[in-house]
Amino acid sequence: MTDREASAKISGIFPTPVVECMMPDAAALNAELKRLILEREKTDKGTQHSNLGGWQSDWEFETWGGAPVKTLLDAARAVAAQVTCDRAGRPVPITWVANCWANVNRDGNGNEFHTHPGAYWSASYYVDDGGIGDDPSLGGEFEIQDPRGVAPAMLAPDLAISMPGGQSIGASEMLRPRAGLMLIFPSWLSHGVRPYRGDGVRISVAMNLTPAPQPQGQSGPNAT
Repeated sequence: MTDREASAKISGIFPTPVVECMMPDAAALNAELKRLILEREKTDKGTQHSNLGGWQSDWEFETWGGAPVKTLLDAARAVAAQVTCDRAGRPVPITWVANCWANVNRDGNGNEFHTHPGAYWSASYYVDDGGIGDDPSLGGEFEIQDPRGVAPAMLAPDLAISMPGGQSIGASEMLRPRAGLMLIFPSWLSHGVRPYRGDGVRISVAMNLTPAPQPQGQSGPNAT
């Protein structure tokens, strides 16, 4: 830039939050969750929602998962509390109502793009990454669509925005699972799972977190 050029500042005004955190003592928790999920898979035909192949449990994992699932949901609720505030930016007490289910993907399995209506935050926790964490060629990535749709890429698909994250404008971003990783994201954010191409098993737990109804006379977090 020369002295005669205007100085430009670029900012991301409407960011889309995606929270990543690693569970402490994940190895022991994952061993117990994996045992519970694979045992359930043997006796339950599962459900069909976004899954393209693979096995998806009912949405009542909390009722049959016992203490390991409670540990996981408590952690998700704690993270949601950290990243949620009122409109003035102040921390706000919220009781998070949760439901969760298990997903098992083997070779060729994935999940089509979908959203989670009726929730505020959603989460994916990786019990077993099926080797993806060490070998990117195995696929199975968590894929997030640009919430602005394809419009930004229609006129000039070879151009992007010169800022962090600007290269995927109008397309998608992919995150690689790792055992013990929890992703938390807005429930309206369209997401899917790329086909897994490994010989192992990719196991995850999906969660929805919804604010509990406010007591009568309160209108929400801003009520006084």
